[in-house]
Amino acid sequence: MTTTPDTYAAQPVRETEVGGAQVTLLGTAHVSRASAEEVERRLRSGDYDAVAVELDPGRHAALTDPDRWAKTDLFQVLREGKAAMMAASLALGAFQQRLAEQSGIEPGEEMRRAIRVAGELRLPVLLIDRDIGVTLRRVYQGVSFWKRMTLLAGLMGSVVSHEEVTPDEIEKLKEGDVLEATFAEFSDKEGDLYGPLIAERDHFMAARLREETAKKPFKKVLVVIGAGHLKGLYERLQHPPTTPPADELRALATIPKGAPWGQIISWALVAFFVVGFALAFIRSPEVGWQLVTQWLLLNGGLAALGALVALAHPLTILGTFLGAPVGTLSPTLGVGMFAAGLELWLRKPQMGDFAALRSDLTETRGWWRNKVARIFLIFFLTSIGGAIGNTLTLPRILGQLF
Repeated sequence: MTTTPDTYAAQPVRETEVGGAQVTLLGTAHVSRASAEEVERRLRSGDYDAVAVELDPGRHAALTDPDRWAKTDLFQVLREGKAAMMAASLALGAFQQRLAEQSGIEPGEEMRRAIRVAGELRLPVLLIDRDIGVTLRRVYQGVSFWKRMTLLAGLMGSVVSHEEVTPDEIEKLKEGDVLEATFAEFSDKEGDLYGPLIAERDHFMAARLREETAKKPFKKVLVVIGAGHLKGLYERLQHPPTTPPADELRALATIPKGAPWGQIISWALVAFFVVGFALAFIRSPEVGWQLVTQWLLLNGGLAALGALVALAHPLTILGTFLGAPVGTLSPTLGVGMFAAGLELWLRKPQMGDFAALRSDLTETRGWWRNKVARIFLIFFLTSIGGAIGNTLTLPRILGQLF
């Protein structure tokens, strides 16, 4: 309920009460040794009986289980249509790794320190942040198609960029949030991204704190969050809504259903090709076969070219050429999913690929060298190639029919 200066370090602190527990909000810098040291100092003081951290179960597992990636079922990722979101997560991780290499400080060290010291002191660790996959999908659903393309291109560009992170950018990270900093070049605080990246997560973390303090009568809780969340989270806790935390969390974890334009366009494309080829054969079998041949060569050839550029296995390249047309006529399968799945079957990643994933993604050639990263590269490049092939075929069909 009051703002107090930190007499030991330059970390902003706010105190409030949640569910009968005294809660200390410690605003930290994700790339600051001083923040990590302050977290440890406070926990070892013996004043707290729990620590809450700005992590979700997935990111917590990534910090505490180095072999977590090796346990990922990549076939399931492809089958569930999560390849794009996972690739974005990998790109975020690569950006953070580049920051670590250039600043000499591992992003999130204060979270690691909180988890380690809490384990030593046998204090419960409360994971209060929203799943990063949900946050990314809400970002994706909340912006226009062209904004999505700009974000994806910018994110991938930040991965392969060899430019050093400037001191000013590192200072911004010390004041804000890693996710916000990653997308800062492509958005502004009043834009579409601020809501799901910052404001919604403030809301979510406040609800999680209310939920946890209602479960167990903690006396004093240390909350370790990025300084960029301090003001918003404090205000949320000061003026809590009347709705139960479970209802708030459910609403904030729901992925908004946008207009099903993707499915509509996919099925419309299938219908166009089927009807177009049928009419062409009715008018002239020779013209029909000519159109089909052109489509097979353009669609399969350009998709296979994408696989070739990604340095896929020769059988993946051949399989992509033969299977791309089938993927086009099956909106539920897709060219990229087919090609990536085939590559995964032919070149199953080894433990070393998962272990080296984070460092490999910080350099351009690492996306080709690492088998895990290359699967996602194949997914994107074959999808783009197949899409271009279909686009080039459309006017040819229209020219023959009309």
